[in-house]
Amino acid sequence: MHVALTGATGFLGLRLLRGLLAAHRSVTVLVHAGSGDALRRITRFFELTGSPQAFTAGLSDRLRVVETELERPRLGLSGRAFAQLADGLGAIWHSAGSINLEGDLPELRRTNVEGTRRVLELAAAGRGRPVVHHVSTAFVAGGRREGVAYEDELDGAYGFENAYEHSKYEAEQLIHTWSREHARPVVVLRPSILVTDLPPHPELPSHPLQVVERIMRDAHRTAAATVRGERDDGRPRVRLVGHPHGRLNLVQVEHAAEVMVRLADRTPSGGVDTYHVVHDRDVPVPTVVTLLEELVPVSIELVAAEPDDPSALESLLEFYPGLTAYLAHRRRFDDTRVRTLLGPSATSGRVDLGYLRSGLAGRERVPAGPPPTVGCPADVPSAPRP
Repeated sequence: MHVALTGATGFLGLRLLRGLLAAHRSVTVLVHAGSGDALRRITRFFELTGSPQAFTAGLSDRLRVVETELERPRLGLSGRAFAQLADGLGAIWHSAGSINLEGDLPELRRTNVEGTRRVLELAAAGRGRPVVHHVSTAFVAGGRREGVAYEDELDGAYGFENAYEHSKYEAEQLIHTWSREHARPVVVLRPSILVTDLPPHPELPSHPLQVVERIMRDAHRTAAATVRGERDDGRPRVRLVGHPHGRLNLVQVEHAAEVMVRLADRTPSGGVDTYHVVHDRDVPVPTVVTLLEELVPVSIELVAAEPDDPSALESLLEFYPGLTAYLAHRRRFDDTRVRTLLGPSATSGRVDLGYLRSGLAGRERVPAGPPPTVGCPADVPSAPRP
């Protein structure tokens, strides 16, 4: 079976590609038209993360790179090229998308909803009836901050913390409609926040916590001249809406990709099969606050509501709706289906302050080998274990 993957040069996509290449002789990667350097970027990732030289040298023979325009009909391809691509596929992995938490809904719809529509169009055109594996997000659960989010739920009644969540929710709605109309299976994979302990490198894609760090640093630098309310240690105070007993689900990207590829071995039900790819233990919000205080010279105070007298720095952070909303979350994501299918191997390694710090600490070089394997439980139980 031949597979295609969108988003192959992204933070998760590169790890998915590693797993797909372990399972398949070749993979077609659908990349953004005009990028031109996808194969080099992919090769460089494998070099930097310790893959054998013989493996990286053979990538050009194992990868077929097709430049596409994800938001256009037929992916921007000619009718003939589109048909040839579709007919040669047995599975399509859709990992591409925008994770811009500050983007507006029309912008995000173009990428996350229309891009999904075009991938489904490709699947419908293929004579081999390829199975679609769609990477969504656990945060389609939206603005519900407490309780349990179950794998089969898709409900917009709670609203959304940002336009990114909303766009991914709409993409899943589109998938359900397409699956019913075409009587075709789709596997929906919902990861939580993806993290790594691999130190940053200019040739590697950034991950969500790096984006948060950048936003915090930029806001601090912009507001530095007008910051008031310093604490005794000279750090400006930042009041952020959050809960002292809040928790966030952070899962290692390598583990998430491995779980997703293993789930693909299961025979689909014929409809939409949805899986929460999450950590079995949550990270306490105070741990995330400590991490941010280490990265940016501020003192963070969790408050129940937005302050009436925001400082310059606090006002700047209000422009980033995706940044702080999750500090108030106490919900958990049920992953009973994944744990039932995969057993103990569904359990993630430890994600704690040290792990998160490693993935954000600036270093000039990435370690020569792959990131270390860790195997003890993390901080807060996410769900009762059977």
